[in-house]
Amino acid sequence: MRKLQVQGVHHITLTGADRQTSIDFWEGVLGMPFVFDQPNLDDPNQGHLYFDPGDGRLITIFTNEDRKRVHDRTPMDPGCVHHLAFNVSAATFAQTVKRLDERGIEHSGIKDRGFMDSIYFKDPLGLLIELAAYKFFPPEGSTHAEVLLEAHKIRVARGDYNIAEEHLADAIELIVERSTATLSSSRAPADPYSR
Repeated sequence: MRKLQVQGVHHITLTGADRQTSIDFWEGVLGMPFVFDQPNLDDPNQGHLYFDPGDGRLITIFTNEDRKRVHDRTPMDPGCVHHLAFNVSAATFAQTVKRLDERGIEHSGIKDRGFMDSIYFKDPLGLLIELAAYKFFPPEGSTHAEVLLEAHKIRVARGDYNIAEEHLADAIELIVERSTATLSSSRAPADPYSR
C-alpha cells in the first residue's frame, strides 16, 4: 500500500450564488484578482470563476444566476468546511477591524492564537472567513510548518498549553543552528558585555 503524496493546495472550489456577489466579495472585499472565467465544464448551467488569493493558487466559485444568496452560517456537520483562512501581512492585519467596520461587516475582533493573530467574519453566503497574520518569519529555506512543528515539540516538552512567541523564537533558533554551519567552537549564548 502506498500514499498519494500531495505537495500543496492546488485550488479550493466553493458553491456560490450569482456571479456578481462572488466578484464583489472575493475581489471587492478580499482583493483577490479575478483571473479566469469559463463555464463549469461538468454543468453548463453554472459559471466557474477563478480568483488568485495571492500565492498563485486559486479559489474558484461555481455560480448560477438562479441561486439566491443565503446569509445563514454554512453547515458545520462532520465533513463540512468550518472556515477558510487567508494569510495577510501585519500591515494589512492592523487595518482589518477598521476596514471591516467601515463596511459594516460584523466580525469576531482580533484573536491571539499564540503563533498568529486572527479575525473572523462571514462572506455574503454565510461561509466563515479568517484573516490570519503570522507572528514570525521562518528562517530562509524553511517553512511556517517546519517552525510550527519544532515549536510544538518545544511546547510539549515544557508542558505548556499552547504555542507562544517564546516557543517560536526557540524553534527558529534551533532550525538555524541545524541548517547553518559556523566556524565558532560554541553556539551557546554568550555575554560580550561582561568583559
